[in-house]
Amino acid sequence: MTTTTPGPATRDTTAPAAASNTPAASPESVVCPAALTRYDRELRRILAAAGDAAETPAGFSPRWELPEPSPSLETFFAPSTMSAHHLGERAGTRLGLLNLMHNPRTRTTKTFASLVIVARAVAHVRRTGEPVMIVTPSSANKATALRDAVLRAHESGLVTERELRIACVVPSVSAAKLWDSPLAQDAERRRAHPVAVSHGGGSAQVKELARAVVDAEADAVFAAHGVRLWHTMDLGNYMVADAVRALFERDNLPREPRVHAHAVSSAFGLLGHFHGQQWHTGRQWPAEGAGYFLVQHLGTPDMVASLHHGSFDHRPVWEARDGLLVQSEDPRFPFAAHAADEQLDPTFYTHTPATSPRMNEIIRRQGGGGIVVSLVECVERYPAIRELLAPHGVVLPSDPRRLREWSLVMALTGVFNAIDRGLLTDPEVLVHASGSYHSGDFRPVRDEHLRPVDSLDDLRALVREAAA
Repeated sequence: MTTTTPGPATRDTTAPAAASNTPAASPESVVCPAALTRYDRELRRILAAAGDAAETPAGFSPRWELPEPSPSLETFFAPSTMSAHHLGERAGTRLGLLNLMHNPRTRTTKTFASLVIVARAVAHVRRTGEPVMIVTPSSANKATALRDAVLRAHESGLVTERELRIACVVPSVSAAKLWDSPLAQDAERRRAHPVAVSHGGGSAQVKELARAVVDAEADAVFAAHGVRLWHTMDLGNYMVADAVRALFERDNLPREPRVHAHAVSSAFGLLGHFHGQQWHTGRQWPAEGAGYFLVQHLGTPDMVASLHHGSFDHRPVWEARDGLLVQSEDPRFPFAAHAADEQLDPTFYTHTPATSPRMNEIIRRQGGGGIVVSLVECVERYPAIRELLAPHGVVLPSDPRRLREWSLVMALTGVFNAIDRGLLTDPEVLVHASGSYHSGDFRPVRDEHLRPVDSLDDLRALVREAAA
């Protein structure tokens, strides 16, 4: 495994804090603008290696390559800024923040993978002349980020609207988290870039629907319209983009033991970071700096349950007290909660994720752990978290009821609980800020712009209409 070591990322010590979640640098922070451009050479080599290792896909998938470097590609990759910030110490553990939320049109780390996915589609369009339609299931954030990346590809002149389209399928429970977009501003664009909402089942069903419609319609749509349908749920698409986190860490943070904490559903982000660690060290098991700490909620605590109890089904024994469920036997689970299956945020929806065994293996070799948090705990910690983040340009609303994305608050709550309970005693914890936005940051997609789908036939008709 070959590696290059570029110089440190640009330290911006003059730019003022602009919009929410876009901090200025300080003596205790470092900012890397447009990280996907900054690490372009290594990113291309990581992509090529991923393509060599990937199994032959069942359906269409573009080559693992990016368009040639150009001012347009730099404009397209501009939102991929990341930064690191020192948050102080707690019980002898240094706390850091890796801010991956700088794109003001998404406020989540999904921007990084979405830009790489769309760039691969652009490279295919340019090489073959074949238009591409991305088809993706999502619990909201992935759809918002992919739609933004498609729009940016149009805006930067990389492709035309006829050459690149996107169809998203989301469960109704997540529809209020979808950000509005110019892709929905008129009827023609809404037909070409539809957002389908499933009112039956849940997040698992939208995954099945999206996969089924691509399998059923890919050949017919290409024969009739010359449009390639691409189902983009491959883990490799995310691992490659998230590997850039490790390259940023290599160039900007001290090389010392460090645990990376992340609010997770399937832990794609941490697997991507570990892939980046493997890449730049040339080691299957990096010696340091790659311990991982998982934070989940009670709706889907499966990865933590599997890691610490050997079973996806493990749950604590609760006792009802004063209108809450309480327990004190298992420090890996909340001591108080509103419900045993509390759905703190619908973004975290994956049950029994296929990534869990791999994450268990990595944590057992590299260090780390996991914890489950509740809404009660997050709200209790909320004022302190809000005050802690404010100097670093990450703005939480004073009223937590306005918060629409809980990832960052969940992660910090989990880290604080784990430190206070003696579960996390490492010298340093770097919290990956993967998402945080509130009702004032965005306008949801209007209800009348969402397309209800109750069956595979409904979705097939919608995809055919978009391709035509």
